[in-house]
Amino acid sequence: MTNNPIEGIASAHESEHIEQETGWQRYFFSTDHKVIGIQYLVTTFIFFLIAGLFSMVMRGELVTPESDIVDRPLYNGLFTMHGTMMIFLWIIPTQVGLANYLVPLMIGARDMAFPLLNEIAYWIIPFAGLLLLSSFLLPSGTAQAGWWSYPPVSLQNPSGHVFNGELFWILGIALLGISSIMGGVNFVTTIVKMRAPGMTYFRMPIFVWTVLSAQLLQLFCLPALTGAAILLFLELTLGAPLFNPFKEGSPILYQHLFWFYSHPAVYVMVLPAFGVFSEVIPAFSRKPLFGYRSVALASFGIAIVSTLVWVHHMFASGTPGWMRMLFMLTTMLVAVPTGVKVFAWAATIWNGKLHLQTPMLFALAGVVMFVFAGITGVMLGSTAFDLHVNNTYFVVGHFHYVVYNTITMAIFAAIYYWFPKITGRMYAEGWGKLHFWLTFIGANLTFFPMHPLGLQGMVRRISSYDPQYQSWNIVASIGSFLLGMATLPFIINMVGSTLQGRKVSDNPWHATGLEWTTSSPPPVENFEEIPVVTSAPYGYGKSKAPSPGATDRE
Repeated sequence: MTNNPIEGIASAHESEHIEQETGWQRYFFSTDHKVIGIQYLVTTFIFFLIAGLFSMVMRGELVTPESDIVDRPLYNGLFTMHGTMMIFLWIIPTQVGLANYLVPLMIGARDMAFPLLNEIAYWIIPFAGLLLLSSFLLPSGTAQAGWWSYPPVSLQNPSGHVFNGELFWILGIALLGISSIMGGVNFVTTIVKMRAPGMTYFRMPIFVWTVLSAQLLQLFCLPALTGAAILLFLELTLGAPLFNPFKEGSPILYQHLFWFYSHPAVYVMVLPAFGVFSEVIPAFSRKPLFGYRSVALASFGIAIVSTLVWVHHMFASGTPGWMRMLFMLTTMLVAVPTGVKVFAWAATIWNGKLHLQTPMLFALAGVVMFVFAGITGVMLGSTAFDLHVNNTYFVVGHFHYVVYNTITMAIFAAIYYWFPKITGRMYAEGWGKLHFWLTFIGANLTFFPMHPLGLQGMVRRISSYDPQYQSWNIVASIGSFLLGMATLPFIINMVGSTLQGRKVSDNPWHATGLEWTTSSPPPVENFEEIPVVTSAPYGYGKSKAPSPGATDRE
């Protein structure tokens, strides 16, 4: 044990509840960070499937130029809920789940700093998700103003119902924001105060650095979105003249509040993905991570600069010229610390002994597609280009290359990589590679055509369009159906391997890091004794390191 008072409290709390958390209670109401992490992963994957189904309905609608599958209000509701769920119920909480499971193990702690707060933060997620989905049952239908919910569109209520979809959207987002703030406080406290003896900041794994950076962003920027939601709620329910331009309100003020959080939220999502790449690539290259300190500091550099770029989402919103120039510069500037990471991954791979197993395939594909997303992002950061393609499918294509082709690929890489640690069993490599190739091909077929569509002038958020755009839309829809099929081998692999997969050693990848020094799966309190850290991470051998999986036992 350490002299850290917070860790002592967490450990005592855990020991007190070990006997109570047995059977079904352990899997539903445990305060063990590992159980909560798995709860996050399972719950958010269910929401991922639902949101994915919504996207397949939308892509089915867009196969033909006419609106002939669902009516336009329902289409608007589907794309609103698809975006909301994919961001707030899949990507962000899934990475919170991964961090929940891994961070205490990586820093040598027995649990999170506040286990009960951790449990409460999780249970808000399914409740908020069900609240959002239940809006489909309202007579007025679900919210239709998009996941950004811009006024004055979000203030329209033609049905006159007091309980309308937009109100449910606001309440759901507010609850998810509360959960995120709880998580941010917990992660920052855990990382700052509960590291094992000798675990200095520059001995922390890069994944921990990225989680810390992302959670600091949450704590700093999320209050802006929370405030915007509260003000929107007041205007929607009490008629307060805040954002409605017809009542001398300012819709531009809402956009500033929304994007002050929602652009940094992209980095809240992508920073942990970068952390996954920084763990997986060295392990399967059999080399130390190149430029560890630079990569660690680049995480904070990205977080800092990302708070200064939000106005590039508003170049077409009557933004003054001087502000456009300023935020075009800051937008370009964020490419510098990001480029440091990409260079480090490339240098790590260079002359490495690559093992192209499923986690590495997802990681490499995520990096390559992120580079493409970065190129289109720099293009959109240019005021002249952004004004040309504003509100077109070019923006949709760029955004999905970030959130799906980079971040979701990283999530799958992380699940496959740490699956043996979580379950003590090995996934089926054949099923894993089938999942990868279906996902990789489907993702590019779906989202690449959106770039030429945007350059040709097709606007987003519509269910019918000019027939000249049909060819590329057919390709994108075929890709989306392929993406839907790609989840099937993943589900089969995860369920089958969890139940009957081949048992493996505690460290089948021969990776470094404290999480690989415990049993697989780890015991309740993670370590028999708190470890003492004496070296930096990523100390892989260059020539004599065995291949990943070489010592697996039956």
